[in-house]
Amino acid sequence: MVYSRIIRRLRATGTQTFREYLQLVDKNPEEWEAFVNSLTTNLTAFFREEYHFPILESLMRSHTDKSRPFRIWCSAASTGEEPYSLAMTALEVFGKNPPVEIISTDIDTSVLAKADAGVYRADRIEKLDPKYLRYFMRGKGSNEGMVRVRPEVRELVTFKPLNLLDNQWPIQGIFDALFCRNVLIYFDKDTQRKVLEKFTPYMNANSQLFVGHSESLLHLNDLFRLRGKTVYERQLPRSSAG
Repeated sequence: MVYSRIIRRLRATGTQTFREYLQLVDKNPEEWEAFVNSLTTNLTAFFREEYHFPILESLMRSHTDKSRPFRIWCSAASTGEEPYSLAMTALEVFGKNPPVEIISTDIDTSVLAKADAGVYRADRIEKLDPKYLRYFMRGKGSNEGMVRVRPEVRELVTFKPLNLLDNQWPIQGIFDALFCRNVLIYFDKDTQRKVLEKFTPYMNANSQLFVGHSESLLHLNDLFRLRGKTVYERQLPRSSAG
């Protein structure tokens, strides 16, 4: 899979060998971005792993601090289905103008552009619960067969480029819910630890981290403890008081 994706970039750039292509990547920031985008995997769907959403709803309903919004970080935006699912959940819980802020990041700038547009094939929403269909506008004429998320959904989400493997993240503040689903499976255990250690400063005692159905943090029980099905909370340091 990786080989075929790199070959496509060689053809697109007219380079003849891997060495020649890597030299181009090293010197050309635009091709570096295209190279990274070509290697990322973007499998997603609206309300994927739906058992997480009732948990999120419960978290939102328990948010009583009116001095600040309920904050969510979606760390793998892909083409936007996940963050928009979070936004629709917020609208269902709070109604119009929910006190919710959603930051959604991804390393792949091409999928972020698609996410930002919020336009999808209509068949992407065919199997959704009917109550969510009102959050989409259907295209007409040349746009028939397409849908766009409504402005009240789109305005809840801020998209930003971010590489989870970078040493510094351009993200600030505490989040009530963090979604890092179906990302960790691409990292070895050492890299998982490095990434997840960097999540902990963004979490307080009530924050919850949602990971993918095939991901487990049990080998990181010094950092997190299990709260529900692939939902974790931060393992806070024990008090030294006797």
